[in-house]
Amino acid sequence: MQVLVIEDEQRVAELIQKGLQELGFQVTLAYDGEMGKKLALSKTFDLILMDLILPKINGIDLCKEIRLNYPNLPIIMLTALGTTDDKVEGFDAGANDYLVKPFDFRELHARIRALVKRNQNLNNNTFNQGFILRFADLEMNLETKLVKRNNEAINLTPKEFRLLEYMMGNAERVLSRTEIAEKVWDTFDSGTNFIDVYINYLRKKIDKNHSVKLIHTKPGMGFIFKEG
Repeated sequence: MQVLVIEDEQRVAELIQKGLQELGFQVTLAYDGEMGKKLALSKTFDLILMDLILPKINGIDLCKEIRLNYPNLPIIMLTALGTTDDKVEGFDAGANDYLVKPFDFRELHARIRALVKRNQNLNNNTFNQGFILRFADLEMNLETKLVKRNNEAINLTPKEFRLLEYMMGNAERVLSRTEIAEKVWDTFDSGTNFIDVYINYLRKKIDKNHSVKLIHTKPGMGFIFKEG
């Protein structure tokens, strides 16, 4: 795997590089946002690790720019800023995961493994062709907001559409109610049953008349979007 590490603290960058190389990764370093951007847009990487606060181009702006060019490239933000607002800002910019410094390298490796596996599942099962998301016989047009299953149109409310979009984009991965609340509703309040209500709305529209179900409940954990 080719990994780009964008980190302005040289000691931290080199420690990450050493640890990843010992695990068999090929690692390229960049010490500011401008160099990180140049490398990210000119070479092919399987994963990017970046700091939030960077010289020349900050991590938020850099993440947004990379995401425009590579919608599915896994990005993990590494930063000392660990407040809820910081995390939301990082996720809103397009980061897939967020790790607060100082961190245990074993945790970083576990996050990388999980993210790479998730991305492989997405690439294997969901085909993104411009504005079209596809999974099994379900098709979602992100531009026209049309959804079809087995070529039959499905009418969704805006929030149902956003929920389905998020689930399709994270197929084959268990999504907790907390994560769904954060990413779809922009709230950290998952204590009520509003998520379950919307999941049921969506399930009736997506799965009700089909033998193969796509929306599944994992008791005590959340929901997963998969075939079977």
